[in-house]
Amino acid sequence: MKRLWGRLSAAMVVSACALAGVAASAQPVEREGVKLEPLAQVGNATLQLNGAGVRTRAIFKVYVGALYVPQKSNNPAALLVQKGPRRLSLTMLRNVDADSFAGPLVDGLRNNHSEAQFASFKPQIDVLNAAIKAIDEAKKGDTIHIEYLPDSGTRITHNGQQKGASIPGEDFYAAMLRIWLGDKPADGDLKKGLLGG
Repeated sequence: MKRLWGRLSAAMVVSACALAGVAASAQPVEREGVKLEPLAQVGNATLQLNGAGVRTRAIFKVYVGALYVPQKSNNPAALLVQKGPRRLSLTMLRNVDADSFAGPLVDGLRNNHSEAQFASFKPQIDVLNAAIKAIDEAKKGDTIHIEYLPDSGTRITHNGQQKGASIPGEDFYAAMLRIWLGDKPADGDLKKGLLGG
């Protein structure tokens, strides 16, 4: 009986440790006081937090960025070709007006594409700019989601409210992600964070 109880106790300890490991891996992550959940629901898909980091411009911390994807990866090329819903979440650390927000996005698209590719995205960039202008000003604590839904395309939401029209084309969402994950990212440290580093 003592031997059986010893085996049961050992099995219970192993099970408890395994559950603790799962629970630990599913804990929220915190960056600059912003709590990021390990999972996010986008459309009918449950996405995993791939990584998070802080966007810094000059000496100012602008936002916390978090990338949610179907399958975690530390390879930017693999993340860019993933299919299905995805989300880049930006939680503001300071107030930013629409022009100051939209300008770097367009610059990031230009920096990570050829002139011909960038020119081909002009109609989508116009819709993107209109969506950002509809936000007017993103205030400290606000959350902007840049999401991809296969049935409608890229959508911009501000504190849960969609701004502007959805932008069709999965290629455009991949182009948007290159702003942060491309060869010339907006912020190298943020790219490392989004890749789980």
